Amino acid sequence: MSDTADFGVVGLGVMGASLALNIEEKGYKVALLDLDPSRAKKMLDENPGKRFVATNNPEEFTKAISSPRRILLMVPAGNPVDASLASLAPFLAQGDVVIDGGNEFYTKTEERQAHWAAKGIHLIGMGVSGGEYGARHGPSMMPSGDKQAYREIEPILQKIAAQVSDGPCVGYVGPGGSGHFVKMVHNGIEYGDMQLIAEVFDLLRHGAGMSYPDLADTFERWNQEELESYLVEITAKILRKADDRGQYKTLLDAILDTAKMKGTGSWTVKEGAELATPIPTIASSVEARLMSGLHPLRQKASEVLVGPLPTGSGKGNSTEWVNDAKQALYAAKICSYAQGMELIRKASDERSWNLDLAEVTRTWKAGCIIRAHLLKTIQSAFNKDPGLPNLLMDGTISEALAQRQDGWRRTMIRIVESGISAPSMMSSLSYYDGLRRKQLPANLTQAQRDFFGAHTYQRRDKEGSFHTDWSV
Repeated sequence: MSDTADFGVVGLGVMGASLALNIEEKGYKVALLDLDPSRAKKMLDENPGKRFVATNNPEEFTKAISSPRRILLMVPAGNPVDASLASLAPFLAQGDVVIDGGNEFYTKTEERQAHWAAKGIHLIGMGVSGGEYGARHGPSMMPSGDKQAYREIEPILQKIAAQVSDGPCVGYVGPGGSGHFVKMVHNGIEYGDMQLIAEVFDLLRHGAGMSYPDLADTFERWNQEELESYLVEITAKILRKADDRGQYKTLLDAILDTAKMKGTGSWTVKEGAELATPIPTIASSVEARLMSGLHPLRQKASEVLVGPLPTGSGKGNSTEWVNDAKQALYAAKICSYAQGMELIRKASDERSWNLDLAEVTRTWKAGCIIRAHLLKTIQSAFNKDPGLPNLLMDGTISEALAQRQDGWRRTMIRIVESGISAPSMMSSLSYYDGLRRKQLPANLTQAQRDFFGAHTYQRRDKEGSFHTDWSV
C-alpha cells in the first residue's frame, strides 16, 4: 500500500469531517487539514485504524497526497475559499483537481475556475446536500467545471454518494458554475418546501385544533404515501419531541418563532428576477423568514391589527381538513419544484450549459434535503420530454393537480377564514392559476406604464409598439 494519501480534505467541521470518514470508508487513504491543526489530530485519535494522515500545514498536506492531487475544500464560501486556495497554490502542480464543496455563488466559482485554470489547476464547483448524516453515509452532489477534471474524481464521488436504483446521486452537471447554481436552486426549493409544511402545520394545529400526537400521526401516515419525503419524515419526529429543558410540554412550543437563513434562498430569488423567471413559492418562503424576524413588531401589532384568529374551530371536521390539506400540500410542492426546474432551465439556456433536467432530478432522489417520492414523477416527466416547457404541462402532473383542485382551494379558504398567514401556499396556487389563464390583467398595468411614462404597449391586432396620449 502506498504511503501517500489518495485524497485530501481541507476543513474538518461537521460536513468536512463526515465526508472524510465517508471517503476513507470507501477504500481511500485521506489526508486531513484544518486551520486548527488539533482537529486533524483529533480525528486521527478518535478513529484508530482509519487510513487518515493528519497534517499541520498546506505544504505537509499537499506532499502527503499522490499526484495528480484530488482535494476537497469544505470551508465557508467567500474569503475562506480564496484563502485556502492561496495557501495551497505554492504546493500544487498542473493537473491537480480542487473541489469547492461549499455553498458558493456560481459566478464566483466561475471567476476562480478561470483564474486557476491559467495556472493549470482544475477547480470543480460542487454543491453538496444531505447535512451531517448525508455527508457521512451518502450525500447528493452536484459537481461542475472541466469535464475531464471531473472524470479524475468521478470514481470517488460515485462511491461516497447516496445510492438509488438508477445509480449514485452524483453526476457531471455541466460546465462553469452550473453545479453551484443547481445547488442554489435546490436550496430555494428546500425553502419553499419547508415553508409549505409549516403552513399546513399551522392550519391543522391552530385552525383545526389538532393535538401534537394526532399531527405526528398524520405526518407519519403522509410519509408512507405520496408525500413521502425527508422533510415530512423529520416533521413527524419534531412533533413528537418533548421539552426536557423547560416549562413546555413539547420542544416545538419552546422554540422562538424566528427562522434564520444563510443566503442561498435570497440568491435564488435574485436570480429568478435577473432571468425573468417567476418563482413565487420560493420568493414568498424567503419573505416568510424575514417576517418571522420581525418578532418584536409582531407582538405589538397583534394588539393593534384586527382580523380573525385561528381558534381551532375546525376540530369537528379535522378529517376533512387533513384530507384537503394533504391535497393542497402535494399540489403546492409540485409548483415549488416546477419553479425551481424552470429557473435551472432558463439559466442553462442563457449560459449555454445544456443541463439535463432529468439527470439533475435523479441526483436529488436520495441523500439530499429535498429527497422525495415526488422526484420519481418529475424525473419521468423530463425523461419523456426533455424540452417540456414547464413541469406543470406534463400529462401525469397536470392530471394530479386537476384531481387535487377542490381540496387545494378549500384549504386556501380555510386558511383565509382562520386568519392564518400562508404566503407560500397562496403563491403556489396563484402561480398555477396564472399559468392556466389565457389573459392576465397585465394589459392594464402596461396601459398605466404608457400613461405615466410613455413606455408604449403592444396590440393584439397589429404589429409594433404603440403610444397613446391618454389625456386627450
